[in-house]
Amino acid sequence: MLDVGAESTRPGAKRLEGTQEWARLEPVLSLFGQRLSSIPLSLDTRHPLPAERGLALGVAALNDVTGFSNPALLELASCSSCGLIAMRSRLQEGELVMPEYGGAGLRSADAAIRELALVRDRLLDAGIAPERILLDPGFGFGTTFQEDLALWAALPALPSLLDWPVQRFCIGVSRKRFLAWRANQPDLPPRDRDALTWKAHHEALELGYRVLRTHTSFPGHAELPGDLQY
Repeated sequence: MLDVGAESTRPGAKRLEGTQEWARLEPVLSLFGQRLSSIPLSLDTRHPLPAERGLALGVAALNDVTGFSNPALLELASCSSCGLIAMRSRLQEGELVMPEYGGAGLRSADAAIRELALVRDRLLDAGIAPERILLDPGFGFGTTFQEDLALWAALPALPSLLDWPVQRFCIGVSRKRFLAWRANQPDLPPRDRDALTWKAHHEALELGYRVLRTHTSFPGHAELPGDLQY
Protein backbone atom coordinates (compact mmCIF):
# COMPACT_ATOMS: atom_id res chain seq x y z
CA MET A 1 0.00 0.00 0.00
CA LEU A 2 1.21 3.51 -0.81
CA ASP A 3 0.64 6.17 1.85
CA VAL A 4 -0.03 9.62 0.37
CA GLY A 5 -0.03 12.84 2.38
CA ALA A 6 0.18 16.57 1.67
CA GLU A 7 0.62 18.07 5.14
CA SER A 8 3.91 17.66 6.95
CA THR A 9 3.70 16.78 10.64
CA ARG A 10 7.42 17.10 11.34
CA PRO A 11 8.32 19.27 14.37
CA GLY A 12 7.74 22.93 13.56
CA ALA A 13 5.88 22.32 10.30
CA LYS A 14 3.14 24.76 9.32
CA ARG A 15 -0.40 23.45 9.68
CA LEU A 16 -2.54 23.30 6.53
CA GLU A 17 -6.27 23.83 6.26
CA GLY A 18 -8.33 21.09 4.64
CA THR A 19 -8.85 23.07 1.44
CA GLN A 20 -5.12 23.71 1.05
CA GLU A 21 -4.36 20.06 1.65
CA TRP A 22 -6.92 18.94 -0.92
CA ALA A 23 -5.52 21.32 -3.54
CA ARG A 24 -2.24 19.43 -3.24
CA LEU A 25 -3.80 15.97 -3.03
CA GLU A 26 -6.42 16.03 -5.77
CA PRO A 27 -4.12 15.97 -8.82
CA VAL A 28 -2.00 13.20 -7.29
CA LEU A 29 -4.93 10.99 -6.31
CA SER A 30 -6.63 11.57 -9.65
CA LEU A 31 -3.47 10.57 -11.51
CA PHE A 32 -3.10 7.40 -9.49
CA GLY A 33 -6.72 6.56 -10.17
CA GLN A 34 -6.14 6.92 -13.89
CA ARG A 35 -2.78 5.16 -14.24
CA LEU A 36 -2.11 2.98 -11.18
CA SER A 37 -5.53 2.00 -9.92
CA SER A 38 -4.29 -1.45 -8.88
CA ILE A 39 -2.18 0.05 -6.07
CA PRO A 40 -4.20 0.58 -2.87
CA LEU A 41 -3.74 4.04 -1.39
CA SER A 42 -3.69 5.15 2.23
CA LEU A 43 -4.54 8.83 2.70
CA ASP A 44 -2.54 10.49 5.48
CA THR A 45 -4.79 13.29 6.73
CA ARG A 46 -6.33 14.66 9.91
CA HIS A 47 -8.93 16.79 8.12
CA PRO A 48 -12.47 15.67 7.22
CA LEU A 49 -12.69 17.45 3.85
CA PRO A 50 -9.73 15.75 2.10
CA ALA A 51 -10.65 12.46 3.78
CA GLU A 52 -14.18 12.57 2.40
CA ARG A 53 -13.05 13.55 -1.08
CA GLY A 54 -10.25 10.99 -1.04
CA LEU A 55 -12.69 8.22 -0.17
CA ALA A 56 -14.86 9.33 -3.09
CA LEU A 57 -11.83 8.78 -5.33
CA GLY A 58 -11.35 5.29 -3.98
CA VAL A 59 -8.60 5.45 -1.33
CA ALA A 60 -8.43 2.21 0.62
CA ALA A 61 -7.51 3.58 4.05
CA LEU A 62 -7.38 6.73 6.15
CA ASN A 63 -4.27 7.35 8.23
CA ASP A 64 -4.77 9.95 10.98
CA VAL A 65 -1.86 11.03 13.18
CA THR A 66 -4.34 12.41 15.74
CA GLY A 67 -6.12 9.10 16.23
CA PHE A 68 -9.44 10.31 14.79
CA SER A 69 -9.83 12.81 17.62
CA ASN A 70 -11.78 15.12 15.28
CA PRO A 71 -15.46 14.14 15.75
CA ALA A 72 -16.29 14.87 12.10
CA LEU A 73 -13.46 12.66 10.88
CA LEU A 74 -14.45 9.92 13.31
CA GLU A 75 -18.02 10.07 12.03
CA LEU A 76 -16.79 9.84 8.46
CA ALA A 77 -14.65 6.84 9.39
CA SER A 78 -17.52 5.09 11.13
CA CYS A 79 -19.80 5.54 8.12
CA SER A 80 -17.24 4.20 5.63
CA SER A 81 -15.86 0.74 5.05
CA CYS A 82 -12.21 1.72 4.51
CA GLY A 83 -9.26 0.66 6.59
CA LEU A 84 -8.12 2.98 9.39
CA ILE A 85 -4.64 3.68 10.74
CA ALA A 86 -5.06 5.46 14.07
CA MET A 87 -1.98 6.96 15.66
CA ARG A 88 -1.36 8.06 19.23
CA SER A 89 -0.13 11.65 19.52
CA ARG A 90 -0.37 14.56 21.94
CA LEU A 91 -2.44 17.62 21.17
CA GLN A 92 -2.79 21.00 22.85
CA GLU A 93 -5.61 23.22 21.62
CA GLY A 94 -5.77 21.13 18.47
CA GLU A 95 -2.07 21.42 17.68
CA LEU A 96 0.49 18.65 17.84
CA VAL A 97 2.77 18.90 20.88
CA MET A 98 6.42 18.38 19.91
CA PRO A 99 8.75 18.86 22.90
CA GLU A 100 12.51 19.21 22.59
CA TYR A 101 13.49 15.67 21.71
CA GLY A 102 16.64 15.46 23.79
CA GLY A 103 15.15 17.26 26.76
CA ALA A 104 13.94 15.89 30.05
CA GLY A 105 10.84 13.77 29.79
CA LEU A 106 9.12 10.58 30.81
CA ARG A 107 11.26 7.46 31.04
CA SER A 108 8.30 5.09 31.05
CA ALA A 109 5.97 4.02 28.26
CA ASP A 110 2.94 3.90 30.57
CA ALA A 111 1.47 7.26 29.51
CA ALA A 112 1.90 6.54 25.80
CA ILE A 113 0.29 3.13 26.16
CA ARG A 114 -2.67 4.64 28.01
CA GLU A 115 -3.04 7.21 25.23
CA LEU A 116 -2.99 4.46 22.60
CA ALA A 117 -5.67 2.60 24.56
CA LEU A 118 -7.83 5.73 24.43
CA VAL A 119 -7.40 5.83 20.63
CA ARG A 120 -8.45 2.18 20.44
CA ASP A 121 -11.50 2.76 22.63
CA ARG A 122 -12.51 5.88 20.68
CA LEU A 123 -12.81 3.90 17.46
CA LEU A 124 -14.43 0.85 19.03
CA ASP A 125 -16.96 3.03 20.88
CA ALA A 126 -17.88 4.58 17.51
CA GLY A 127 -18.96 1.13 16.36
CA ILE A 128 -15.99 0.53 14.07
CA ALA A 129 -15.08 -3.13 13.62
CA PRO A 130 -11.65 -3.92 15.09
CA GLU A 131 -10.66 -5.72 11.89
CA ARG A 132 -10.63 -2.33 10.12
CA ILE A 133 -8.19 -0.74 12.57
CA LEU A 134 -4.41 -0.57 12.76
CA LEU A 135 -3.04 1.10 15.90
CA ASP A 136 0.15 3.17 15.57
CA PRO A 137 2.10 3.84 18.82
CA GLY A 138 3.20 7.22 17.43
CA PHE A 139 6.94 7.29 18.01
CA GLY A 140 8.14 10.89 18.28
CA PHE A 141 4.70 12.48 18.46
CA GLY A 142 4.75 14.32 21.78
CA THR A 143 7.46 12.05 23.15
CA THR A 144 11.14 12.57 23.90
CA PHE A 145 13.90 10.07 23.22
CA GLN A 146 13.74 8.40 26.64
CA GLU A 147 9.99 7.84 26.34
CA ASP A 148 10.36 6.50 22.79
CA LEU A 149 13.10 4.17 24.00
CA ALA A 150 10.77 2.86 26.71
CA LEU A 151 7.95 2.50 24.18
CA TRP A 152 10.19 0.48 21.87
CA ALA A 153 11.21 -1.73 24.79
CA ALA A 154 7.50 -2.28 25.50
CA LEU A 155 6.77 -3.64 22.00
CA PRO A 156 6.98 -7.32 23.08
CA ALA A 157 4.25 -6.77 25.67
CA LEU A 158 2.16 -4.19 23.78
CA PRO A 159 -0.35 -6.61 22.18
CA SER A 160 -1.21 -8.19 25.54
CA LEU A 161 -1.25 -4.85 27.37
CA LEU A 162 -3.81 -3.48 24.89
CA ASP A 163 -5.57 -6.79 24.20
CA TRP A 164 -4.90 -6.13 20.52
CA PRO A 165 -3.49 -8.58 17.94
CA VAL A 166 0.12 -7.95 16.98
CA GLN A 167 -0.75 -8.02 13.27
CA ARG A 168 -3.12 -5.06 13.74
CA PHE A 169 -0.46 -2.57 14.75
CA CYS A 170 1.35 -0.20 12.41
CA ILE A 171 4.95 0.53 13.39
CA GLY A 172 6.13 3.90 12.06
CA VAL A 173 9.79 4.57 12.88
CA SER A 174 11.20 4.92 9.36
CA ARG A 175 13.90 7.62 9.21
CA LYS A 176 12.75 9.04 12.57
CA ARG A 177 15.10 10.84 14.92
CA PHE A 178 14.48 8.05 17.45
CA LEU A 179 16.65 5.76 15.33
CA ALA A 180 19.49 8.30 15.07
CA TRP A 181 19.44 8.94 18.80
CA ARG A 182 19.29 5.21 19.57
CA ALA A 183 22.41 4.72 17.41
CA ASN A 184 24.20 7.58 19.24
CA GLN A 185 24.14 9.60 16.01
CA PRO A 186 21.61 12.36 16.84
CA ASP A 187 22.86 14.59 14.02
CA LEU A 188 22.43 11.93 11.31
CA PRO A 189 20.16 13.40 8.56
CA PRO A 190 16.85 11.61 7.84
CA ARG A 191 17.93 10.44 4.38
CA ASP A 192 20.94 8.69 5.91
CA ARG A 193 18.86 6.66 8.36
CA ASP A 194 17.69 3.90 6.01
CA ALA A 195 20.08 1.26 7.35
CA LEU A 196 18.89 2.07 10.87
CA THR A 197 15.32 1.80 9.62
CA TRP A 198 16.00 -1.67 8.22
CA LYS A 199 17.49 -2.79 11.54
CA ALA A 200 14.48 -1.52 13.52
CA HIS A 201 12.03 -3.10 11.08
CA HIS A 202 13.78 -6.43 11.43
CA GLU A 203 13.50 -6.17 15.23
CA ALA A 204 9.76 -5.46 14.96
CA LEU A 205 9.25 -8.34 12.54
CA GLU A 206 11.02 -10.70 14.93
CA LEU A 207 8.41 -9.71 17.53
CA GLY A 208 5.54 -10.57 15.17
CA TYR A 209 4.65 -7.11 13.88
CA ARG A 210 3.70 -7.17 10.22
CA VAL A 211 2.69 -3.64 9.15
CA LEU A 212 5.56 -1.19 8.78
CA ARG A 213 5.30 2.37 7.51
CA THR A 214 8.47 3.19 5.60
CA HIS A 215 9.74 6.01 3.40
CA THR A 216 11.95 4.08 1.01
CA SER A 217 13.19 0.68 -0.07
CA PHE A 218 15.99 -0.88 1.92
CA PRO A 219 19.58 0.14 1.13
CA GLY A 220 21.16 -1.87 -1.66
CA HIS A 221 23.83 -3.41 0.55
CA ALA A 222 21.34 -4.92 2.98
CA GLU A 223 20.33 -8.54 2.50
CA LEU A 224 16.73 -9.33 3.38
CA PRO A 225 15.61 -12.64 4.87
CA GLY A 226 14.15 -14.88 2.18
CA ASP A 227 10.61 -14.77 3.60
CA LEU A 228 10.52 -10.98 3.87
CA GLN A 229 8.64 -9.12 1.14
CA TYR A 230 7.83 -5.44 0.69
